[in-house]
Amino acid sequence: VQLQASGGGLVQAGGSLRLSCAASGNIASIYSMDWYRQAPGKQRELVARIFSGGTTTYADSVKGRFTISRDSAKNTMWLQMNSLRPEDTAVYYCGAVQNLGGFTLYWGQGTLVTVSS
Repeated sequence: VQLQASGGGLVQAGGSLRLSCAASGNIASIYSMDWYRQAPGKQRELVARIFSGGTTTYADSVKGRFTISRDSAKNTMWLQMNSLRPEDTAVYYCGAVQNLGGFTLYWGQGTLVTVSS
């Protein structure tokens, strides 16, 4: 599975950004597609997840502000980020969990989101 994230940039606090992630390769049996982020000096954290059936989960810190969505036919996932805060500044990564008799997590390259105060 290959993942390509895009859409990061610089935005003022309170603003919005939309990240995209395109999946390619052997994308059969995808269990979930995810957005992670890693801020400087911090561990990578799961921000949002969308399961193959459409169920979504979010980190408490982004609930009500971020929305994850997916178009399976286009193998594309998005993260709509509203009401951005300086603490949302991080490198955002898209991930995919594939279940082919066992779970494997794939990462794409990151896209930098910077929120200025």
